Parts: sequence; structure tokens; C-alpha cells
Amino acid sequence: MPDFSIKERPVILERLKTSSYDLLVIGGGITGAGIALDAASRGLKTALIEKNDFAFGTSSRSTKLIHGGLRYLKQLEFGLVREVGSERAIVHRLAPHLVIPERMLLPLSEKKGLGYWLTSIGLMIYDYLAGVRPEDQRRMLTKPQTLRFEPLLRRDDIKGGAIYAEYRTDDARLTIEIIKTAFGHGADIVSYVKVQDFIYGSGKVQGVLVEDLLTGMSFPVRAKVVVSAAGPWVDELREVNKSKTGKRLHLTKGVHIVVPREKLPVQQSIYFDVDDGRMIFAIPRGRITYVGTTDTNYAGPIDNVTASAEDATYLVRAVNATFPKVNLKVNDIESSWAGLRPLIHEEGKSASQLSRKDEIFESVTGLISIAGGKLTGYRKMAERVVNLVIKRNFQDRQLDKCHTQRIKLTGGDFHSKKDVRKYMLTRVKALKIYNLSDITVNYLVSNYGHQTDRIIEYFRQLEDPDTELRLLKAELAFTVEHEMVVTLMDFFVRRTGLAYFHINKVIQHKDSVNSFMQKLTGMDDQTSNRQLRDLEQFINQVKSFK
Repeated sequence: MPDFSIKERPVILERLKTSSYDLLVIGGGITGAGIALDAASRGLKTALIEKNDFAFGTSSRSTKLIHGGLRYLKQLEFGLVREVGSERAIVHRLAPHLVIPERMLLPLSEKKGLGYWLTSIGLMIYDYLAGVRPEDQRRMLTKPQTLRFEPLLRRDDIKGGAIYAEYRTDDARLTIEIIKTAFGHGADIVSYVKVQDFIYGSGKVQGVLVEDLLTGMSFPVRAKVVVSAAGPWVDELREVNKSKTGKRLHLTKGVHIVVPREKLPVQQSIYFDVDDGRMIFAIPRGRITYVGTTDTNYAGPIDNVTASAEDATYLVRAVNATFPKVNLKVNDIESSWAGLRPLIHEEGKSASQLSRKDEIFESVTGLISIAGGKLTGYRKMAERVVNLVIKRNFQDRQLDKCHTQRIKLTGGDFHSKKDVRKYMLTRVKALKIYNLSDITVNYLVSNYGHQTDRIIEYFRQLEDPDTELRLLKAELAFTVEHEMVVTLMDFFVRRTGLAYFHINKVIQHKDSVNSFMQKLTGMDDQTSNRQLRDLEQFINQVKSFK
């Protein structure tokens, strides 16, 4: 199988121009990626196009948790709790290095949220519906126990607490691994290709006219079925298709802020109430802690969503109200991210009240669109879409049933989390001679799984005396050769997450990494300089608030 490399891009584009597909997927987020993998693995000739980088939108801007759906109990969406609860166990099995069990503390307040016994009953129902293993099921805590778990909590407001199970992930990395797995099953996949219009025949969609944003060339892509999984852009494509009738999207904005761990040194992840009834996460991750999310209506431009001063102030106040000794300030924020939730509009409901269920729209021209849903439920969403595609168009074909629950994602061929730990320890020993820390090796394995060995190979071939820069170059070489990295932003924002979780490292090494990328890809000076300016503008946006 050829590598999923920028060097393979011209070959993939040529196949898009000359082939006719069973299914074309528009959108390279988690939903589109899941659909492409499901369809290709069942035997459909599949293509996927994305107008930006993979996971550019919502799929790199979530809270980065594989939720069991606790919050959905408040909305009495028991079916959704059951589905996402069982799905997170499956996704953990498919990529145990990337989807990691996380102990979550839920403090109970005297003035906010549910009472102690209602919370206990709710968590018991949650454990049952979500299929939580006995050893991970909820544990109710007294006030002294809760404060031992987290001494930073406001002492006069705590009446008890609970420990329950969640799973942590990196949403953008999960998306790219699904994309790569779909490519490995024969799907033709490419980024920076934008839909200009639909192609029709006999009144039905038979493909799309696209523009390659890197070359400016336009060409048609033919397919029997077109599915739009474009997230916040779904309604834009429905307008192009002249099928935006009936239900529509309701976009809400979610913001997260990142602060140094010493500024918010929580001892484990915490899910806490704030005065307006929202629930906020504070999640420690290596050298930082991140906090979110907000949930506000959004009607602005959707290609460049940023955190405002109001968003940042809201989250800082929420932290200080819950952890009064912290005294966090907006100036303490290192980085931030803002994303849009493409929810289904319901009259009379506020942003936080809207259902997170997915919904499928079918137009009279045959365009299938899917919106709503959650990161955790991507696989079942994909299964429902592909089932519909087959029912409508391919019942005469002998196709496999959905079996993505058994397809290990690239890098994830571990038997268990113990297997991941064993692999990590052997790499720690192997890299001692290079003075790479345990934390660095943990980062590599958590991000790349077994693919860490490829990065180590690149690392050993390089000779830079700066070990940190040498490792960045090794990661860049791997992601260019195996993960279709096209721009500096692809690398620093979505493949590594460093623009969020270690932005000072990005600032320190961006020029050297840019020069190395130019050497790897052969891009001209003008393109290289533009990419560096784009990254610098992005850094300014995530560090400052207007």
C-alpha cells in the first residue's frame, strides 16, 4: 500500500479525475472519516474530499473526551447514553493508546446541581446504560473524601462528590488515524479540495465539480452517491444543492482555554457546575490544564472561529468560583481553541438544551447530509449512513455488513492498555541514550502508538544537536510522509496539538521547522513564507482575545 503522503497526492487527484465512485464523501472530520472507512471496508468504491485539512473544524476543537454521555441523562436521552457508552468501549479497543480511561471527579455543591442521592442514582443509571465495567463504576464520596481528592475546591460549598468513568483522547489524532485506515482499505482521500457545485443527471446528483486549492485546477468527481458530512458547512452545501428546506442547523460555539499546570494544579480531571447551570471540565494534560467548554449561539463566519475576551473571562471566572485559591487571570492563558457544534435547530430551546443526536437529511436530488451527533458516536453514525446508501442504491450488490468494530486503527494494534504500557516502557529504555524524557516518550506513544518506531527511525537519521528540535523534525518527516501534512498549521495544530498544549515550543522552533518542511516538500519560498505568516497569525489569535 502506498503511504498516505503529500507525495502521493498527485496520484490520488488523477484517480479522482478519471474514476467513477460508488460513494463520494464531502468532509474530512470524524463523521466523514468514519463513513469512508465503513463504506470502503464493506466493498464500496469510495472517495473523500476535504476543503481544508482533515479535522479542521469541530473534530479538532472538542473537549477531547470520548464521552459516556453523562450530561444526556439531564435531557432524558437514555438511548443516546446507551449508544455512546458502548461505543467508547469499542473505540478504546480499536486504539487503546489514543483512547485512555480517565477518572473524573464530580464535586457536589450545596447550591448548584443535583442532590447527593439524585446524583448517585443518576450515575448508577449511567453505569448501567453505558456498560461501565464494575471496577470503573461510580464511587460516591463524602465531603472530606472529595476535598482529599481535590484540595483546591471551595470548601464551604462542597457537600460531597463522586468519581466516575470517562475516556480521554485527541480528537484530531483519532480522526487522522481513521482517515489513514480508510485509505488503507482502498478509499481515495485528499485534503484542500473544495466543492464548487454539484453535477446532475436525470435530476439526481451524480458527482461534484471541485477546485484543488493548492493548484487552482478545477475538475469533476463522479459518484453514484454523494454524502455531505461537512459539519458546520452542511447547510451551505444544502443551499448549493437547493435543498435547504425543513430542518436546519443551529450552530453553537464552544471555547476552551489552556493554562500552565502550576496555575491550575488540579489532581485529576474535574466536571463542575457553574452558576448559570452549565457544566465545565478542567482537565490536566502533561504540563498544562485546559478548561471548557462554553455553549453560546453562533451566527458569525464559520471558517475562522476564535475565542473572544468574553469567552475567556467567563471560563476564568468559572475556575475562580470553583477553585478560589487559584486566582486565575486572563493573562495566564497560554492558548485557546474555539469550535462549532452543528446541532439541529429546535424552536424555543437554548444552546445548551439542544439535543446532541445526529440527523440525516435526504434531498430530492439524492444528496444525503448528516449533521449533529458527537465524537463518541462517529462509528454508529457512519453505519447508519452507509446502511442507507446501500439500501437506496446497492441492494443488488453482495456487500459486507458493517464490521468497523473489529478494524484496528493505524498504530493501535495493541491487545490492551497493559500492552501499550509495556511498549512505552521499552521505548523509554531505548531512548535513554538521547536524553528523551519519559514524558516525551509517553506523548509519542499516546499520539502515534506503534508508529512511534517510525518516528524514532527518522529521529536517529537526523543530526541536529538540539534534541527537542530534532524530535520535531522527526515528527514532521513522519507526518509529511504518512499523514498528508500539507502546511505548518496541519502539523502544529492538528497532527501534534502543540499549538494548543505547548505553544511556546511552537514559537521557539517554527522558523526551523518551516525551513525543514520546505526541504522535505520542495515548496517554493513564496509558499513557505505564506505558511509561516499564517501560523504566526494563528498564534496571535489563540493567545489574545478581542
